[in-house]
Amino acid sequence: MPPPLQAHRMLLSHRRISPAPRRRFTAVSSLSSAPAKTAVAPGPPPSSILSIRDSLLSGERSAADITSEYLSRLRRTEPSVRSFIHVADAAAERDAEELDRRIASGGKDAVGPLAGVLVGVKDNLCTVDMPSTGGSRILDGFQPAYDATAVRRLRDAGAIVVGKTNLDEFGMGSTTEGSAYQVTKNPWDDSRVPGGSSGGSASAVSARQCVVSLGSDTGGSVRQPASFCGVVGLKPTYGRVSRFGLMAYASSLDVVGCFGSSVFDTATMLSVIAGHDKMDSTSSSHDVPDYRSDLVSLNLLESKPLNNLRIGIIQETLGEGVDTGVISSIKAAASHLEQLGSVVEEVSLPSFSLGLPAYYILASSEASSNLSRYDGIRYGKQVSADELNELYGDSRASGLGHEVKMRILMGTYALSAGYYDAYYKRAQQVRTLVKKSFEEALKRYDVLISPAAPSAAYKIGEKTNDPLAMYAGDIMTVNVNLAGLPALVVPCGFVEGGSAGLPVGLQMIGSPFSEGNLLRVGHIFEQTLQDVSFVPPMLADL
Repeated sequence: MPPPLQAHRMLLSHRRISPAPRRRFTAVSSLSSAPAKTAVAPGPPPSSILSIRDSLLSGERSAADITSEYLSRLRRTEPSVRSFIHVADAAAERDAEELDRRIASGGKDAVGPLAGVLVGVKDNLCTVDMPSTGGSRILDGFQPAYDATAVRRLRDAGAIVVGKTNLDEFGMGSTTEGSAYQVTKNPWDDSRVPGGSSGGSASAVSARQCVVSLGSDTGGSVRQPASFCGVVGLKPTYGRVSRFGLMAYASSLDVVGCFGSSVFDTATMLSVIAGHDKMDSTSSSHDVPDYRSDLVSLNLLESKPLNNLRIGIIQETLGEGVDTGVISSIKAAASHLEQLGSVVEEVSLPSFSLGLPAYYILASSEASSNLSRYDGIRYGKQVSADELNELYGDSRASGLGHEVKMRILMGTYALSAGYYDAYYKRAQQVRTLVKKSFEEALKRYDVLISPAAPSAAYKIGEKTNDPLAMYAGDIMTVNVNLAGLPALVVPCGFVEGGSAGLPVGLQMIGSPFSEGNLLRVGHIFEQTLQDVSFVPPMLADL
């Protein structure tokens, strides 16, 4: 049974160092903290999945009891957090009771690796037994006839889907303020955004409303919310996880990712959902290892468990426009990685700043094509009209939100005759440069690191009227999608803000299909952080 949830306050202080390309990273300080609010020193995050499985198989707890506990917490926190668009509490309770019957009759062999684990699913992934809206009014009430492949594999492994989480409409946004239904709030400070577009999935895990959750990442929509909410977020290699059943935004960039409160739980999720799918021609046939096999517990680690690992800290991510508190946290995390035996150097990626404008041209261009299917005819909201063109126009005008319309217009313009070469073709050329830049850097380094976002979570409404400022917040993440690489975000520290500080995430980037190595490094980093706990203060009273 997991230990009691506790509130805390943990802040980091460091000295600045001067950046230089490809120079040895100089340690600035070890992790330090302000006085903690709890009497018990926080330890490494436990695996909730392992705890649930052990308690089920030992008979200590039933799936119905575990489900009731999470649903009770969800009901108490949801009015303030608003992570879910739809909660399937009755269905979750029925699934839990059925699991208890299977365990009673068949024992250990009757349950899968995710038995009794409550999962939140981002509402742009299709679910056969509950609405799937994509956060848009044009799909209000739409219920698919099938599960997305990732959802089906979770169910087959014994997971219980507790509901559909909030998102910016069709994944277009960074705060959930673009949702047609509600704005999700950050569990660390309910006046701040949880990030986006997978903000509902991140906040649900952070608030312990579910054990793990699924999200999607087109330009950082898993990693930025993970950083803002103090949870682990994984964006797999493009093609590692099937996109079948994921509502398309930008098909060459979209990836199904996952959230957990620990690296082990995230690795368990990936082991289940990864693999080739005949329903998705872009899914890879690359072998799927057991990503948990190399995750060693703290008491078995060597004194220098990352000995000779070469890590490059991307110089362009620690400069102008990045909050000083975030820079300090990332440099402290790099120092901690050095203490674990790795060699950390600064590396320059000159094409890094080019990725953001290229991403928005490419993503908007693909969106203008993908979203043409929402016409009011085949499914979704339909407006009465006398003529076909009027029906199309009015249905889309009333059903799609402002941000979606703006990106459709941007994409249509970039693809139009006379502008294709100037915008779309040039953006594809930049994409090639970004990919080659990463390839060269990853020949010299095993892992590249950077912040997951240039700031911690900001106030709700702070950037609503400044879309360019909101787009700029994706600078740390979009290049990874352009290159199709895997990336893992783990909480690494705090900056001032809210009642207990605001979490900051460290982004680790690897070569294609190197998720296993990223998870191993992230797990060691997570296990060896001292006196740090990433549990929101709102849970202290629960």
